[in-house]
Amino acid sequence: MPPPFSQAEYENRLQLVQTVMAGRELDALVIGDPANMNWLTGFDAWSFYVPQVMVVEVDRLPVWIGRAMDAGAVGLTTHLGSDCVVPYPEDLVQRDDTHPSTFMARWLSDRGLGGKRLGYESDSFFFSPRALAGLQAGLPDARWVDADRLVNWVRAVKSPAEIELLRQAALLAGSAMQVAWDAVQPGVRQCDLVAKIMAAQVRGTEAFGGDQTAICPLILAGEGAGTAHPLWTDERFEKNQTVAFEIGGTRRRYNAGLARTAHLGKPPEKLTRTLAAVNEGLDAVLAVLKAGVNAGDVHQAWQSVLDVYGLEKPSRIGYSIGVGYPPDWGERTISLRAEETTVIPENAVLHVMLGMWLDGWGMEMSETVHVTASGCECLTQFPRELHIGG
Repeated sequence: MPPPFSQAEYENRLQLVQTVMAGRELDALVIGDPANMNWLTGFDAWSFYVPQVMVVEVDRLPVWIGRAMDAGAVGLTTHLGSDCVVPYPEDLVQRDDTHPSTFMARWLSDRGLGGKRLGYESDSFFFSPRALAGLQAGLPDARWVDADRLVNWVRAVKSPAEIELLRQAALLAGSAMQVAWDAVQPGVRQCDLVAKIMAAQVRGTEAFGGDQTAICPLILAGEGAGTAHPLWTDERFEKNQTVAFEIGGTRRRYNAGLARTAHLGKPPEKLTRTLAAVNEGLDAVLAVLKAGVNAGDVHQAWQSVLDVYGLEKPSRIGYSIGVGYPPDWGERTISLRAEETTVIPENAVLHVMLGMWLDGWGMEMSETVHVTASGCECLTQFPRELHIGG
């Protein structure tokens, strides 16, 4: 599949990253996060279960180093040429006595980077301590610098082309949520409902299909609604259960999240009251959320509403979202939480996540929003009222 964006789009992204690198006096950056590789070049493959990196220098095109059997995906999914592909041999995969990082270190040395200042991603799910140790052992004269989330912060500001893909992802999220709405009933097994949701996520629309979401559908039913991220089971939904859904839509690896709540029967007063508070709080957040606003001030708008209702939510209420691979679609940059000093940039896209996980029950409400100079726009148009099933 060809890359989703033009070569000029990727060239601009590379220049943005190289500018930040130059400001930090980095000669090269070793990227281990597949989401950052994808954002920078379009590279897309299920290749991140074995060691792979993308090396970015301040004055050259990115170079992918990975397992030989995955090298063909570079040509299929990026604008990069064969000179930007460095496969390591198969006999380096999953052995105790050697590691692909030894090969990578040798290549970096041959590239003339052995004594240079090299950045790396210290908190990536996919760049292991063993990989870093192998690189450092093979390049003992290099100066290794923690450059975690360097690319992530550049990613936080979306281009018009990215916003369009996120709109499509949000449409897929809404379609999948409608499937959940239509099918949740007492007696239905959770796994059967998730199968329908996942089919809708991938099937997409007549105009375009969907990808595997970076987070699987989450169903918070009954007592399971008292925690944030339970996985589905083969249990059946029951009469008078509250059921919260967190469902994503993913288009060309761009994720949009959407959460809503249903009740299978007559809703209890505590649920309707909490939902009213959450919706009022969401309106308050959307009213103040715009470019240039302090993230902590956005959270305060929410907290002011919760204070009136006597409710608490210790966790953050939103985060930057975009390109993502399992296990997470968050960009690990902007967070909406108390006393957060980050200034929200124009064209950020945030998942405003207002989950209330209480004593033995819970509910959720969320929107994926595009931040503009004058305000923000919800990318999915889906009813926010409590869905009554059963």
